[in-house]
Amino acid sequence: MNYDIVIAGCGFTGTVIAFKSAMEGKRVLIVEKRNHIAGNMYDYIDEAGICVQKYGPHSFHTNNEEVYEFITQIGDWYEYILRARVMIDGKYTPSPFNFKTIDQYYPAPKAEILKQALVEYYNSAKKVTVVELLESDNELIREYANFLFEKDYRPYTAKQWGIAPEELDISILKRVPVRLDYTDGYFDDKYQLMPEGGFTSFFEKMLSNPLIDIRLNCDVLDLVEIDGNNIIFENELLNVPFVYTGPLDELFRYKYGKLPYRSLKFDMQIHNVDSYQETSGVAYPMAEGYTRITEYKKIPVQDIKGKTTIAVEYPVTYGTEEGKEPYYPILTENSKEMYKRYCELASKVNRLYVCGRLGDFKYYNMDDAVLRALEVYEDIRKTY
Repeated sequence: MNYDIVIAGCGFTGTVIAFKSAMEGKRVLIVEKRNHIAGNMYDYIDEAGICVQKYGPHSFHTNNEEVYEFITQIGDWYEYILRARVMIDGKYTPSPFNFKTIDQYYPAPKAEILKQALVEYYNSAKKVTVVELLESDNELIREYANFLFEKDYRPYTAKQWGIAPEELDISILKRVPVRLDYTDGYFDDKYQLMPEGGFTSFFEKMLSNPLIDIRLNCDVLDLVEIDGNNIIFENELLNVPFVYTGPLDELFRYKYGKLPYRSLKFDMQIHNVDSYQETSGVAYPMAEGYTRITEYKKIPVQDIKGKTTIAVEYPVTYGTEEGKEPYYPILTENSKEMYKRYCELASKVNRLYVCGRLGDFKYYNMDDAVLRALEVYEDIRKTY
């Protein structure tokens, strides 16, 4: 073995660990199944001259100082405040929902009463979850919560996850809050950023160290076998750390069954207009089949005249012809129990480090992935 560490996956988690390892003089091998680096953050220039993100829209946001310090030491970043909308009953309304939503869908006198009730009931809190609203003992607040749930959360969830909201882990419904003021921004984080030149360029900078080798178009599962407590890599016992960021059930050849994921299909379209929709991202909970449309010249903002590129997003079943990529882990009681059993297997394997959105079976934001990578790297560093 000519390397000091082997990493499966060239997304954020794997790349950060590779970067940190190479900075300390370690020889790194990254094995990547796709034909490109950068994982789901991969972007490129399309036929219209617009930078598009192949696997859906991403903008970086964090409150974590360690994560912020790490990413800003690599390349240049600029502030980007993401704004999004939801199309309900033919109107664009802010996402997350805010007091403008109430003004749009309630008569003025009732809207004022409702806004005041929300401020008083939640002690001037800036935001709450729809779950909290649904559980309120205030009838008017529950009415508003049910309106949002039936017009957005229920139909969107049914399409996005392919199951009823009641079956999902409650954390999913809590991801997008309801605002109790007029704040119009998708995130509240202290740092909201985009990388100069795009995400692929940022990854190229992280991977530019000559100590890092990358094998693209290479499925690590063709090279790796778990033999008892050991890892066999290319028919030899692996004596260096092995970082695995793929689905854990695949590594163990589905011993306990397949973990459930949701996949996506993107219909990329170029339109001869300056602007297609109000913001870069618009959710369409009431539309047939698709959940969201992204207009890429607005994320990041790009000065392209007379053309725009959109991606219409269709959730599909993972493992089908259309759904080849595992995007989102479907968190239910059964799936969490199955994942726990796989973790118990992984914990017994020497030199195996499991992390990343797929490996950890978690709905990570990018800053979560970076922080997790930094933590795993420190664990490796203490041992090797």
